[in-house]
Amino acid sequence: MPGGDMAKPLLGRRNMESNPDLTPAAGRTVGILGSGDFARSLATRLVYSGFQVVVGSRNPKRCAGLFPSAAEVTAQADAAKKTDVIFVAVFREHYSTLCDLTDVLAGKILVDVSNNTEINHHKESNAEYLASLFPACTVVKGFNVISAWTLQSGPRDGNKQVLICCDNQEAKRIVAEIAQVMGFTPVDMGSLSSACEIENIPLRLLPAWKIPVFLALGLFLCFYTYNFIRQVLHPYIREQKNRFYKIPVEVVNSTLPCVAYVMLSLVYLPGVLAASFQLHYGTKYRRFPDWLDQWLQHRKQIGLLSFFCAALHAVYSLCLPMRRSHRYQLINAAIKQSTLGFIALVVSTLHTLTFGWTRAFDENQYKFYLPPSYTLTLLVPCTVILAKIFFHLPCIHQRLRRIRNGWEKGRYVKFTLPSATGEYSSGESSSNV
Repeated sequence: MPGGDMAKPLLGRRNMESNPDLTPAAGRTVGILGSGDFARSLATRLVYSGFQVVVGSRNPKRCAGLFPSAAEVTAQADAAKKTDVIFVAVFREHYSTLCDLTDVLAGKILVDVSNNTEINHHKESNAEYLASLFPACTVVKGFNVISAWTLQSGPRDGNKQVLICCDNQEAKRIVAEIAQVMGFTPVDMGSLSSACEIENIPLRLLPAWKIPVFLALGLFLCFYTYNFIRQVLHPYIREQKNRFYKIPVEVVNSTLPCVAYVMLSLVYLPGVLAASFQLHYGTKYRRFPDWLDQWLQHRKQIGLLSFFCAALHAVYSLCLPMRRSHRYQLINAAIKQSTLGFIALVVSTLHTLTFGWTRAFDENQYKFYLPPSYTLTLLVPCTVILAKIFFHLPCIHQRLRRIRNGWEKGRYVKFTLPSATGEYSSGESSSNV
């Protein structure tokens, strides 16, 4: 990457001028060992955050043009002498090349930013390995979950959290302050033994999607098997009709809206359970069970997968006559935005009830005594809608709103609630309100 481009990141000095509190007090000098892409992005970000940067390279003359003009590019030994905090931006297999600097690095803080190519590729983490090579230094693991692009463009366009771990609290505090000045949010992950876990994080593929994807696949498999028995297996056994041609298109197309419908309901069901939990204990400060907490955190992914299934159903419907696809067309509106998503859930439920009300009482619709698939999909949505209606009853809604504004059962507290006109009125409450 040319030096001119690196000298003009998307995060300019104007942000520093508008936030003078971000400027380090004494303009701390920070060192970097390495001249790769991450080292160049890190140097650029440090310079524009107000730090004095010294870069140590094995070929300083060749690499000087790749760094911002404000950064000093020199030999590794010279860079190590000029600062007490040094970012080690080299690969693990190159750590041994720094052993010649053992005496110069003694007493320094080394920030290991490296990652592995595989999860648990080595018995010990890179940071622990670096600490074993330089026992006279204090090694801090950090910045490995931040990409080079994020360093250049700013935390608003990427991950803001910097995970930090170290056995020395003072060293951890210093690195955390550097991260804050750069605009990131430091997160204390404990001792250096946590470095292995931190190094595995960038290697995990979409960790927040694992549970929602397995949920979607499980629902698809269940509904597909159910529809296969009703639409293909039952006619073949009872009427000797070969309808196996329905397997790739029609059975899949009748399965997708069921999955989309149920998953859209599962977006709102944890909110209902959370409200019930708060009403039962009379406080918002009690921690939810782990399973409910995880469910609440995965609502976005579940909603997006619901929309994906609905969109895929629309594509499949193009392969069928319009008369076959009109029955599920309203489910294609299953988007995840809070209000619109719930409206889509209500409309889809009304549509399904209207469509299947007469069929639900038709004996011919029960294949192998199995009810139509749409009747099964109504269980969760109807539960969610009825619970939402219950929570919007004035007496229940008022109590739930007080809890979410800080009121606790059994305690006498003051609270402020918005009135119907938008103004705020103060009040007092105790456990008997």
